[in-house]
Amino acid sequence: MARYTGPKHKLARREGINILGKTSQSLDRRLNVVPGSHAKRRTRKLSEFGVQLREKQKLKRIYGLLERQFRKYVKEAQRKKINTEDALIQLLETRLDNVVYRFGLGKSRAHARQLVSHRHILVNGKKINIPSYAVRRGDLISIEPKLQGGELKARLQEIKEIPVFLEKKDLGGKLLNLPTKEDVSNPVNYQLVIEFYSR
Repeated sequence: MARYTGPKHKLARREGINILGKTSQSLDRRLNVVPGSHAKRRTRKLSEFGVQLREKQKLKRIYGLLERQFRKYVKEAQRKKINTEDALIQLLETRLDNVVYRFGLGKSRAHARQLVSHRHILVNGKKINIPSYAVRRGDLISIEPKLQGGELKARLQEIKEIPVFLEKKDLGGKLLNLPTKEDVSNPVNYQLVIEFYSR
């Protein structure tokens, strides 16, 4: 699948939140400043469609997906027999690149995606290079031995907590349960995203 390769700070400023998955002082300074020379004149109240569109764009950009793949996830979530919001969260959160990021093996989702694409991530001892690979309950995620150096260990020690649906083991871990809306703290209204695609 394709991916966005342009400036990510521009996307973050457009959405008004840090979607990079890592701290950035230069971005934090500019987040509340609307981009553009005529920004103050352009600010106006959004329509219902506009609010839904912004929520959809925000969620899509948090996970680093393009429109076609993201729409596929939403349609698949709508077909499932469980709550659509929970189904969408499960599809997005169990992507291999996202699980690698949640464990702290990648500094950001983009870095985690690169680790997967370059065949550095093992799922149950087998190399997987597909970022959208759906991790199943009980799958063991680890990083290949040649990358298990001091920098990675130091970074993993800094991470105080990981989501409750994951269990950490050495330099990796496993998926305990499928996540729900309460387990994930994204600043997004999932209902508006689903309504956008239900029009």
